[in-house]
Amino acid sequence: MPSPSVPASSQGPPLSPSSTSKPPELPDELVQAGWSKCWSRRENRPYYFNRFTNQSLWEVPVLGQHDVISDPLGLNAAPAEGGEGNLGNGQRKRRSSEDRLNSLLLFCSCFFYVFCHSPLPGLLVKGENKICLVSRIYWDLDIQTNAVIRERPPANHLPPHPEIELQRAQLVTKLRQHYHELCHQREGIDPPRESFNRWLLERKVIDKGHDPLLPSDCDPVISPSMFREVMNDIPIRLSRIKYKEEARKLLFKYAEAAKKMIDSRNASPESRKVVKWNAEDTMSWLRRDHSASKEDYMDRLEHLRQQCGPHVTAVAKDSVEGICSKIYQLSAEYSRRLRQTHLSLLQDPPTDACASPPQSRLVYCYPVRLALPSPPLPRVELHFENDVACLRFRGEMVKVNRGHFSKLELLYRYSCIDDPRFEKFLSRVWCLLKRYQVMFGSGANEGTGLQGALPVTVFEALNRQFGVSFECFASPLNCYFKQFSSAFPDIDGFFGSRGPFLSFCPVSGSFEANPPFCEELMDAMVTHFEELLGQSSEPLSFIVFVPEWRDPVTPALTRMEGSRFLRHQLSVPAYEHEYRSGSQHLCKRDEMYYRAVHGTAVLFLQNDAGFAKWAPTPERLAELTAAYRPSPSTPSTLSSPGPAPPSPDSLANSVRPSGGSWETEYVAGRRRRSLQ
Repeated sequence: MPSPSVPASSQGPPLSPSSTSKPPELPDELVQAGWSKCWSRRENRPYYFNRFTNQSLWEVPVLGQHDVISDPLGLNAAPAEGGEGNLGNGQRKRRSSEDRLNSLLLFCSCFFYVFCHSPLPGLLVKGENKICLVSRIYWDLDIQTNAVIRERPPANHLPPHPEIELQRAQLVTKLRQHYHELCHQREGIDPPRESFNRWLLERKVIDKGHDPLLPSDCDPVISPSMFREVMNDIPIRLSRIKYKEEARKLLFKYAEAAKKMIDSRNASPESRKVVKWNAEDTMSWLRRDHSASKEDYMDRLEHLRQQCGPHVTAVAKDSVEGICSKIYQLSAEYSRRLRQTHLSLLQDPPTDACASPPQSRLVYCYPVRLALPSPPLPRVELHFENDVACLRFRGEMVKVNRGHFSKLELLYRYSCIDDPRFEKFLSRVWCLLKRYQVMFGSGANEGTGLQGALPVTVFEALNRQFGVSFECFASPLNCYFKQFSSAFPDIDGFFGSRGPFLSFCPVSGSFEANPPFCEELMDAMVTHFEELLGQSSEPLSFIVFVPEWRDPVTPALTRMEGSRFLRHQLSVPAYEHEYRSGSQHLCKRDEMYYRAVHGTAVLFLQNDAGFAKWAPTPERLAELTAAYRPSPSTPSTLSSPGPAPPSPDSLANSVRPSGGSWETEYVAGRRRRSLQ
């Protein structure tokens, strides 16, 4: 990318991106009041619908004629003469409105949905003949972006389709099952929890294939992430130890499994001798000494792992690489099959066109646009069950709470330019929800850590003090701002996504980055940050939130702490701050927040102009730190019921907690790896 370092005087203010969208058909005041222009197929004529009050009119609405925003009870409206047939100003209703009490309740609900920027207590709203609670608000879609990019051509992704998304979900589920079976058949273990999800993340960092989810063109073929996580659980998966008898039993099982494995594999004579001698010596010690403490057993286990670990790894290497290779080959085959089916559904299949030349015009960032037109989409059914929106296609149902369903509608209205009548809205929402459901996995709480988000108070402080208006790693479901980068540009672009951040190249702006906890992704993120900061002379700032893993430290954290762009770093201790759940679009209110079981490092990476504009001064940092403190009125839980995160005191605290959080398990796996 050519350096955008052009004097500001010659650049002028950033321009808005060119667009083929039609000018708005209604004044902004009416749009803000909830009105939109729709088309009646039955009458073959336009009408006007208010999504806040469910009111429909044939004529253009007039503000002040029982405006639900300024006069929810209609006290100032002119009295109607002649019943519903004469409403004044020539307006006629298509159907009768709700009673005035319901109008007031709906007004309150829409006010808090759309106009409030912080979580407020729930309100009672009437709907489906039941009383339900309005969800709290966890976003602010009114904040405009300060992120400037060079104008880019439309993307060549295939437009989403429910039929393809359903087939992709089936193939990914099948691939997960293959992974489970291979781990059982070849190594006799369950696949490490979340390892498949982290494999998807790690592969997509380097994947050059066409499918948005399934890797198909990666080099190397063997995934470092999957390889090391499977290897961590060989010869047995370790569990957190609380009592002496558990430690004794674990030590015996490890010695027995290591000896059995070295006898059944093609090991060298030296490896066979070392492992068998250490295993037999450990068993002899266990039979001899019955007065040892828990610490004695754990010290002995650590010694046994250090002696046998390298030899066990050597004999298992080929088998584990075979697992990784087989999963990748299946993924590539599934991706090829999906693309063939997808192309057959398109009216205008893509052609091999020449790449567009780089654009030089600076514009404020805008959502991903697709070059290919979307084909007609099949019907998706929608119904509500209390506070949950249920969307069904071919018997497959996905769910989202009312608050986030309304959020998706607003994001779609702000971002989508090819569907002004919302005819494809439900189909695209179904595809979006299904995609993230498949990426998460089907296990209890599986994948939610990939979507964890900062608390609302932290986002507010970042925006007020540091001008942050853009999230580098988010989704339409968990974003706070309406401008963000996400994993799936083909479907997320209709809801405001600017595409994957590793392919997003801003020239200026202030950004928040809270990446999924995948080492390869975080390392690629740091490389991208440094390239962007080194290329731009305009104000550019990245505030990065990553887990403070020190035993061993992650390469990404080490690189950021040594970066020439690091302006400040602060640490938030474990259990003294919280995150929003990755399943916030579905979870209960008391499960929305969870305490972090690890410390969080907050790093400010800025170029000179960014430091001059958004310097991390003591006053700004004090407000950010205060915003991170959990509110006593906010119900929160641990990320998982269970023990504390691993500490470096003993190996007992470095093993996998049974039923514990995925963050704790991942830290435990990394520390076990450092001991081998």
